[in-house]
Amino acid sequence: MKPPSENSLRFHTPLRPRQKRNQVARACDECRLRRIKCDNFSPCSNCKTRGSKCTNDANRIASLPHAHQEIETLRRRVQDLQHELQQLRQQTDKQTRISSPVTGLSTPELSASESIQSNGDAVSRRTNWGGIHFRTARSPNETWYGPSSLFYFMGRITNFLNLNLDQTQSKDQMVPDSVSRRLCGPLVGIDEDSDIHGSESQQKNETERGPYLTPTQEDYFLDSYWSSYHTSLFPILDETEFKHHYRSLWMASGNARKDSALVDIVIALGMQYGVSMLPNMRNQLADKSDATIAGRWYYQRCQTLLAYELESPTLATLQCHLLCVIFLCSASFQNTSDSTCAMAVRTAHMLGLHLNPPQSMPRKEREMRKRLWWALYSLDSKLGMKLGRPFLLYQTNTTPKLPDDDVEAAMLSGSTFAPLGNNATWLSFNLQNMTMFLAAREAHAAFYNRDLHLKEGQNLWDDVNVLEGQAEFIYPFVKNLENWTNGVPSTLTTKRKNGSRPFATGGTDLEIEQYSPLWLQRQRVILELMYHNLSANICRPFISFAPTPSLAIAEELAFKCAGHAIALTSITHQVLSSTAILSGWHEAFQWQWNSAMTLVGFVLAYPQSSMAIAARDAITLSVSVFDIFGNSFAVANSAAAIVRNLIMKIDFLAKRAWQRKSISDNHKQTADQCSISSITTQLQSGPYMNNNSIMFQPSAGVLDFGDMSLESMQDMFHMAFDIDQWSDLNGLWSQTNRA
Repeated sequence: MKPPSENSLRFHTPLRPRQKRNQVARACDECRLRRIKCDNFSPCSNCKTRGSKCTNDANRIASLPHAHQEIETLRRRVQDLQHELQQLRQQTDKQTRISSPVTGLSTPELSASESIQSNGDAVSRRTNWGGIHFRTARSPNETWYGPSSLFYFMGRITNFLNLNLDQTQSKDQMVPDSVSRRLCGPLVGIDEDSDIHGSESQQKNETERGPYLTPTQEDYFLDSYWSSYHTSLFPILDETEFKHHYRSLWMASGNARKDSALVDIVIALGMQYGVSMLPNMRNQLADKSDATIAGRWYYQRCQTLLAYELESPTLATLQCHLLCVIFLCSASFQNTSDSTCAMAVRTAHMLGLHLNPPQSMPRKEREMRKRLWWALYSLDSKLGMKLGRPFLLYQTNTTPKLPDDDVEAAMLSGSTFAPLGNNATWLSFNLQNMTMFLAAREAHAAFYNRDLHLKEGQNLWDDVNVLEGQAEFIYPFVKNLENWTNGVPSTLTTKRKNGSRPFATGGTDLEIEQYSPLWLQRQRVILELMYHNLSANICRPFISFAPTPSLAIAEELAFKCAGHAIALTSITHQVLSSTAILSGWHEAFQWQWNSAMTLVGFVLAYPQSSMAIAARDAITLSVSVFDIFGNSFAVANSAAAIVRNLIMKIDFLAKRAWQRKSISDNHKQTADQCSISSITTQLQSGPYMNNNSIMFQPSAGVLDFGDMSLESMQDMFHMAFDIDQWSDLNGLWSQTNRA
């Protein structure tokens, strides 16, 4: 049989149906470039075969109808947002006329521009708050302090007095020399005609032959450091390693030791605290004998030794810088401590502490590096908020995590303290302190980085709507700081005698646990005092000296500020008068000074308020606190004298305002029958009397300063400016042959 031909086979073979081409909305870039078919796979088959990068996104449909649909959706969304914004503005206008407090606000979130500004990495439009320039007590040079500083607030008080007295004062007369001399007195043993600084070589030689301590005395002040700053401030030293290092420095004879910058600054801090505990410091003037600069020889030698470590720093170098900042803050050298903190920041970056330590590193080292970094972050936050200056450090995605406070971390820390129970250790104070500063700093950054949309030359207190709007904005941040107290372990809180909750502003007495170690009692008290201090500072800008209508939230925050200042004063007085927990603690004195000046401003701004009487009583109580602190360091005696004079003048202004109001009302009602004798009798029984001091009459109205001399009131504030800057740098770098 003849086989079929090739043509017949081709003719009888069934044809395959033609595959339908898959339509794609848009080919990927690679297929369009090569002019080949593309598909809906991601990546497409062609790019997957060639191994090239495909721009195809199967989930994205880029057709023209879809584009029109998306545009219409966005248009409707914009209209909805505009409608919501209009409703929110109408609601805000209504709230400014309501005097009831607002509660239940949601967690705050910064807008995009505010978030950028809070990181400090970009420039965005925001309100220029300005600041205050003034000369310190012993320097002809002016220094700038920002709007969150106590100096700025006291400047607002002086401006308030100037306006009410219809007088002006030159900026150069902010701190007269006569006032600073009355405050601090002359430096004993320093010739006014001599060269203040001296030559560098002379200082170096004098440093080497300073009056240093014996081995026994050094050991005493080292123990003073471990029982104070180490447990109740920053645990940035390994106690075991430090003591081993200290023993290795001593020569075989035991009469001399090798130089160590770290040992020197620890001894200086121990002396600063230990000498403050001595009972005979009240009679010491604020000169080179004052306890706040005790140990200055060791501080000076530490600085000399640190100069050789700047090029190749170690962890010990950073530890020295941090401890120097603490020493300078306690001695009221605010600007020097700020500069030293900046040097510590750069040193930390050189050591790579701004990066999360690798897991390959031993946990002991990891925890120490994290504690060092976050101690520096807390110090930077504290100085930035206190002085009103920009922060030097910001959190990034590479910032180390917060240090741990578990039992294992405490065992690796080098100190041997027993656990506190409830998963808390001696390191828990440090962790809680840092989280508190994070919450406070968030509120601070939100407040001062927000654009208030003010007109040229205006400030926050010129527009009541802006003031109330800022209060509404910051209120959730204040609540966030208050909520921080709910997470504090019970072992780090101090109970109240009436059972009220810790950290409250109710004014009830503390129930101090009798058989707790002193370091734990101090941790509890300091944590609460720092909370009240930060809260008062955050709310203080809402104390307005301008006559304004009743503002619901702004006034609530102003009253919160006074409440925290009153609570701080009450706690400090109780602890100082009945225990040794805060004896010689320099920072507690500075907190009390901050609270006293805050309450003075509150009383002047709200003389008729329901809290004015409690604030006035707290100012009087602060004098007793300063008297007790005066046993430790001399500047507290000056603070007590200043507040006493301020109390007299505030009471005088309140009494005269009430008298003028009473006479005016009396003349209006019985102009023909009123006699001078009846008015006099009425005045004598008029103002509220509390502890033999005149308090404000609720109906007195705004204080009327009339033609009162400006100088008598201003002199007290000039001296008040100097309290935070009372120290003389020459005392820190004094000449040994004149000591």
